[in-house]
Amino acid sequence: MTRLYECGAVELGQRIRARDVSSREVVEAHLARIAAIDADLGAVTVVLGEAALAAADAADRGEPRSPLHGVPFSVKENIDCLGSPTTHGLPSLREALPYADAPAVARLKAAGAIPIARTNLSELGMRLCTVNPLHGRTRNPFDPRLSVGGSSGGDAAAVGTGMVPLGLGGDIGGSLRVPAECCGVAALKPTSGRIPIASSLPPLDSGMAAQAMLVLGPIARHSADLRAALALLAGRDGRDPRSVDVPLRGPPPEVRAVGLVTSLPGLPLPAPTVAAIERAGAALAARGWQVELASPPELDRVHDVFAKLLATDLSIIAPQVQPAISEALFEHLMRLCRVARVPEASNYRLHCERSRLAREWSRFFTDYPVVIGPNWAHAIWPVDADLDPDRGVELLRQTVRFITPGNALGPPSVVLPMGVAGGLPTSIQIYADLWREDLCLDAAELIEAERGPIVPVDPVRRSLA
Repeated sequence: MTRLYECGAVELGQRIRARDVSSREVVEAHLARIAAIDADLGAVTVVLGEAALAAADAADRGEPRSPLHGVPFSVKENIDCLGSPTTHGLPSLREALPYADAPAVARLKAAGAIPIARTNLSELGMRLCTVNPLHGRTRNPFDPRLSVGGSSGGDAAAVGTGMVPLGLGGDIGGSLRVPAECCGVAALKPTSGRIPIASSLPPLDSGMAAQAMLVLGPIARHSADLRAALALLAGRDGRDPRSVDVPLRGPPPEVRAVGLVTSLPGLPLPAPTVAAIERAGAALAARGWQVELASPPELDRVHDVFAKLLATDLSIIAPQVQPAISEALFEHLMRLCRVARVPEASNYRLHCERSRLAREWSRFFTDYPVVIGPNWAHAIWPVDADLDPDRGVELLRQTVRFITPGNALGPPSVVLPMGVAGGLPTSIQIYADLWREDLCLDAAELIEAERGPIVPVDPVRRSLA
């Protein structure tokens, strides 16, 4: 019999509505799972047990408000959730209690979902390894010697091991998608502006890189859970002037064509990654889609624009926050700025180039409404390899070659786990044009039906030495 912590978010919601199980039982099962395994992972920073149980009892007394009514979720510790601090992983913010829920948290709560835990992140959300001086390291449940990804590593590890069925994280350079790969789970990076972002704590406003590229999104084990979460999270909120109301489903594509990206310029992909992409293509071909090899426009130039956009903000932010962050992180951020050659990037030319590249990608999506390629374009690397002063920046560039288009240009993408190869998870990334999350999710559901179920794993207990 399937244990409650093995069920997906939508399945749990269905069982709660059918009175097959109570919300309290669901919350208790996940609290027990956290207590049983998180000491080996370090994914959860704060357990909201008492409040979650009270909310579960209220959910059991009330009428269902959404498909996720009574279902627990986790919240990354740089997203405001009333009653717990928004620390960004910094000791100086250990008591930074928000005055209001973030819009995304408020919407999930209004739909009857229940925050059960705060989750760990990389220091200031600025690395693809999840470790910080306040809460320490989150370990990869498949191999603790390897990165769990970042910056939403706590959410991905919690979802991947059954501590929660749904996590809420953020992504400015792969922070949802990278840990999804490392933990064998699914994630949705929505179109920029689809889900509102706002904090009740300063700074209330951010630079151009965050305004253009930062998104919030869900992490889960099933594409149906991503779709259900998106329906609750999306839409205009006055606290975020970028946010918009756009229909969640667009017209059918004029051509049912899928572009497969099985190679990147100058960078061979790992064999398990290529095999996963080809399996996904075969699943869609069996459903009548025309599947072809494709090459997205100017990937190297897109990544260069991403790096310059991010580094332009970092060159201003890093000196300001230097007293609050570790020396290792500050040096890492400065290396990113130097490699991006920020002085060469005038804002005018940079944003003109970003617009041109976005236009080229929209033309590309006209030919291929769905594009499937790698998520990580590199084997999962050891913890802290990104901090290597000689090779770390190039390692990051290689890893996120197919991730940064989603941030730099804004289109949505879904990361879908495809199983395990050599003891480590594999995944694919599904892109579509702006505002077409529906196409990403439609493709993901078809592939998922052929792939088979993904269930939570028990964390591997192994020394870091």
